[in-house]
Amino acid sequence: MPATRILGVDFTSAPRARKPITIASALVCAGRLRVDAVDEARDFGEFDALLARPGPWIGGFDFPFGLPRQLLARLGWPHAPHGGTSAWARLVRHLEAMPRAEMVAAFRAWCDARPAGAKFAHRATDLRAGSSPSMKWVNPPVSFMLQAGAPRLLAAGVTIPGMQPGDPRRIALEAYPGMLARAIVGRASYKSDARAGATVGRESARRAILRALACGLPLGLPVELPATVRDTCIHDARGDWLDAVLCAAQAAWAWQRRDEGFGLPDGIDPVEGWILTAPHAPVSETRAAAGH
Repeated sequence: MPATRILGVDFTSAPRARKPITIASALVCAGRLRVDAVDEARDFGEFDALLARPGPWIGGFDFPFGLPRQLLARLGWPHAPHGGTSAWARLVRHLEAMPRAEMVAAFRAWCDARPAGAKFAHRATDLRAGSSPSMKWVNPPVSFMLQAGAPRLLAAGVTIPGMQPGDPRRIALEAYPGMLARAIVGRASYKSDARAGATVGRESARRAILRALACGLPLGLPVELPATVRDTCIHDARGDWLDAVLCAAQAAWAWQRRDEGFGLPDGIDPVEGWILTAPHAPVSETRAAAGH
């Protein structure tokens, strides 16, 4: 049986030559994650081809897979199985058919009706991972990423543990590289899409993250990179290559726990999902969320 390929995917809702979907590809060998390539998908056709690639593979994808149940119930959107269709599949098909402007209008109306400081609905995993609420449409627009990415996972027939059955040799899990980066450099910024964001401080933070990964921090799995990949991770001011490597590290952590539910908590909400390596213990519902 071939070795399981580890994938880390830094996603964008509008892939193009200047901002592609970035994919790190690796294997776990002798207790180390060995990244052998980083590729770029410049359109959704290339991304769909990645999802269709025969397994065994397990991927960490940097976009939200679900929405808060509280929000779905209030909006009257699908949040329960029906007629043999899973709750997640019903939600995804609903979002896929909805014009983006209509989705944003529904989210905006929710926020407008809520008090300052509690505008957004949060998934349980967003609060634990410190990620943006998956309903956000600006800064960053992660709901656009959900609307663009989740239908492609559904159409590809992959397995999403706790959410959607599919091909057991192709496993997709939600990743969030910012959580690992914060565990290493705290709140120090390590990336920026703005041209002026290519600062010495951010490059130093990326170097610190790569040094920690090489030592096995923070997941107990040393990461080995080819020199060319490491250099690009350092000099890519947008952080896309580094984020793809961080997502691969999260996917490898899950693969090591494949016989223990991929390290996910028991009974995750099937329309909310769960971010890999996020703490299972409850946190205050008032905790502020950082960027996804």
